[in-house]
Amino acid sequence: MNPPLTGLYFVPHSESKLNRDHLKQILEQVRTGELTVEQAGLLFQRIETEHLGFASVDHHRALRLGFPEVIYGEGKTPDQIVSIFQRLCARHDVVLITRIDSQKSEYLIDQTGVKMDHNPLARTILYSPEEIPIRGRGSVLVIAAGTSDLPVAEEAKVTALALGNRVNTLYDVGIAGIHRVLEHIDVINSSSVIVVVAGMEGALPSVIGGLVDRPVIAVPTSVGYGASFGGIAALLGMLNSCAPGVVVVNIDNGFGAAYAASVMNRDREL
Repeated sequence: MNPPLTGLYFVPHSESKLNRDHLKQILEQVRTGELTVEQAGLLFQRIETEHLGFASVDHHRALRLGFPEVIYGEGKTPDQIVSIFQRLCARHDVVLITRIDSQKSEYLIDQTGVKMDHNPLARTILYSPEEIPIRGRGSVLVIAAGTSDLPVAEEAKVTALALGNRVNTLYDVGIAGIHRVLEHIDVINSSSVIVVVAGMEGALPSVIGGLVDRPVIAVPTSVGYGASFGGIAALLGMLNSCAPGVVVVNIDNGFGAAYAASVMNRDREL
């Protein structure tokens, strides 16, 4: 008869927190004989999709991608966000919500009573009861061309922090005053990956791409007058950049840019 599951892994199904580190611990316990293959199989069954009727929470994503599913707040009701948030908190040490307005954020905090960081400018909620461990080899730098681009830049910053990166920021350094960029060339050159957020004509990523030998992720924003077409002008300008090493994400997608930067910056075990 197999010995009972004890210690770290004897926890209720709804409270099981399995990430890559826990997966390695389980496999190590199998190697040393503390767990049988059958017991390990039962533990792995806890890694699953949890169906809520209106949503299917992908708990396995933390193992596949290294970070849990992120809640996209727009279009969801406050109660739906609360329910998904509670399920993720039960399984994961870090939970990120993007595009959540202040009203929904206040409702979430009131209903759960959980301490979390709300960034109203970025429209994000970050839950992490403990300090997030650094996983990146270097640092991610988020640059914003103008103050009007800050909501997207802040979303990128919060996302990069949630994913375990060292993050620095340079704000309001657009090409209308190019000397503002050159004043910070040491910070720019010391970064591993650079996220550049800009609206209007979207020229700043090309300038940065011509100064550095590291990846530049360009984020067009919907900031600008009528001929900017809600960010399409900046998007096309960035896609047509003549600077090497510049890649582009969708309009206002600070989250996507920071996630890509984190993958590039990740300290991997081969």
